[in-house]
Parts: sequence; C-alpha cells; structure tokens
Amino acid sequence: MLVLRNLSKTYAGRPVLANLNWNFQAGEFVAIMGESGVGKSTLLNLIAGLDQPNPAGEPPILLDGVAMSALDDDAATRLRRRKMGFIFQAFHVLPHLTLLQNVALPLLLNGQPQQRALEMLDAVGLQGRGGDYPHQLSGGQLQRVAIARALVHRPGLVLADEPTGNLDPDTAHGVLLLLRNEIKASGACTIMVTHSHAAAAMADRTLILTSSGLQEATSVNPFAQ
Repeated sequence: MLVLRNLSKTYAGRPVLANLNWNFQAGEFVAIMGESGVGKSTLLNLIAGLDQPNPAGEPPILLDGVAMSALDDDAATRLRRRKMGFIFQAFHVLPHLTLLQNVALPLLLNGQPQQRALEMLDAVGLQGRGGDYPHQLSGGQLQRVAIARALVHRPGLVLADEPTGNLDPDTAHGVLLLLRNEIKASGACTIMVTHSHAAAAMADRTLILTSSGLQEATSVNPFAQ
C-alpha cells in the first residue's frame, strides 16, 4: 500500500529524517510516536506530498506503486484528493460551511455523488445535524466531523496528526474508538502521529521514530488483531 525506501529529509543542512524504511499494509492502523522534534509531522507531510524528500537513487515513497516524488504539484494534488484523507489536531473544519457541506467537500472535489456525506454524519453519531455550523459543536463533535470528512470519499490512506491533542481524556477515548471502528469498516490504511500512549493503544501496531529510524514498539497492544 505505502512503501518507504531510504526516506531522508534535510533542512538547512540539518538531517531531520534519515534512511527510513517501512511497508504499511492496506487496512492496518499504525501509530507513530517519538520525542518532539524528531520529525513525525515532517514524515506525514512527505507521505502526503506536501514536502519533498532528499533526492535518492530510487523513489523513497511509493503509494500503490506510484512514486510521490515523480509527481508535479497538480498530479500530487489530484492523488491526495482521490486516495488520502486527513485528520488534524485543530480539526480544520471550515466555519462558514454547514457540517454536511464540510463532510461533502472531498466528494465535491472528486466529482462524486454527495449522498454519502449524510451516511457518514450518521455513522459518526451526528444524525440530523447536517444543517448545523461548526460553532454549534463541541471539540469532540468537531473531530467526529473531521473523521467523517476524512473517510467520506473512501480513501486508501488516512493521515492523522495528533487527532486527540485538543480533547479531554474521556472525549479523546470516544473519538479514538470511533476512528478505529470507522477505518476498520472502510479498510483504509491509517497512520496516526501521537504523543499519547492511550491513543497509540488503539492502533494495531506502534512504531517509534528516532534519529536511527523507525522501529516497532515492544509493548503489547490489547486492541491489535
């Protein structure tokens, strides 16, 4: 699904990521943890094609066999629209759009029927709220809208950057259970960057990002299949 091959990134002569290698499989939910500044968000940006890796002899990022570094800006944008969904700590729900319009946005951009937006709002427990606006919702509800928006167009890859960082522990737990259930139902590969051990425990596996690369955490995950 997603392959990293000797992925490296340097800013102003300072190595941020060095020779990362990993294969992410379709349908798996992976948490990535690591110290602040180790490059977790940079890794997500590189995977999404929002930043470019260091030049390499072979493509360092392959998504369904497509070399991300070989795409120009327009092609990378089209690929993101079709194959990726994004969930952020700050929600990034558009305040001037209704909840239904927010969730339907990826469908609109991809030229797909928008009926599924209503189905996704129902799936995340916001039945009958499609005409409401973001200012009428709590933080947990806003993150539910963001989850619905990320999955509505059935992407193969979901990237989540600290998705519960702005939520209290009880709300975060409910949102993570919802996220796990929805991505398992959709079959999307999901990569979640988090500082939270409780959040990572929801994933199938946890990887630790260090200056030496990616390695699998040794703790047992009770939610893993």
